Amino acid sequence: MKRKPIYVELPIHTDIDALWKATQRPDLHEKWDLRFSSITYLPKKEGEPQRFSYQTKIGFGLRIKGWGESVGSYQAKDNARTSSLHFGTEQKISLIREGRGYWKYKPENDGNVTFLTQYNYKTRFGKLGSLVDMLLFRPLIGWATALSFDVIKRWLENGEQPWAQYTRFFTHWITAILFAFIWIYHGLVPKIIYQHPAELAMLQKVFPVDGQTAIILVMIIGALEVLFGLGWLFYRKKRHLYVLQFIAFPFLTIGAIFAAPEQLTAPFNALTFNGALLILSWIGWMATQGVPTAKNCKRKQGD
Repeated sequence: MKRKPIYVELPIHTDIDALWKATQRPDLHEKWDLRFSSITYLPKKEGEPQRFSYQTKIGFGLRIKGWGESVGSYQAKDNARTSSLHFGTEQKISLIREGRGYWKYKPENDGNVTFLTQYNYKTRFGKLGSLVDMLLFRPLIGWATALSFDVIKRWLENGEQPWAQYTRFFTHWITAILFAFIWIYHGLVPKIIYQHPAELAMLQKVFPVDGQTAIILVMIIGALEVLFGLGWLFYRKKRHLYVLQFIAFPFLTIGAIFAAPEQLTAPFNALTFNGALLILSWIGWMATQGVPTAKNCKRKQGD
């Protein structure tokens, strides 16, 4: 099975020497590249390629340890630079066995430096490994490469440290996934699947309708909540959703207290629960400003 190389390209408004330094020095490289936890250069003699070792944390205390060697060159014709790379790992738990690629740094007339990479690799575990790579791993590592490129762009252009960008990125998405779960669960389980008596009772206290109508209305409300929860996963402009929550949570809290004021003495009642969600919405709202994204990068040559 022929594997399509991973390609990422992004213009960065910076000096080529600053970009070269940030990508070639191990202590700087490991700060912005999501694919590596640590990079260590090994001693070398003059004229030899620069060899290095790297580690990547994959969770649950496991690390992938690998080797690599790079050669940097300077092209006087267009002032571009290229760094070729050969890498691999002997660890059997790694899907990647061995690969090759390059980085290219091309100064443009508008003051930008076009920073691009293309690389490919061989996998372990036969046809199963190839299938996992095609369906999951290759899209994931390509996305991580593109996200890392956007992080270094913001670092060199705006001075924002990579750790701060990644903190905001993961805060943004963890919050969005949490809200998706909350809205989908509360719409699906107590309203659509079970039509919980408490849901029906609160609705009938606010709107005096018969039991069958109350069931239909509760299910409609549940469906709307599920759709809103899905919006947290697929709608790109998350700040719009936060605005809706800033409006919705106070009204939901007042409505719940009006329908069942006795619940204020219960643990985890509407006041404390919705109040916590309102504060979490504010945290998420703040985290959406300037979130790095892989979508800023070109992923195919010629795009």
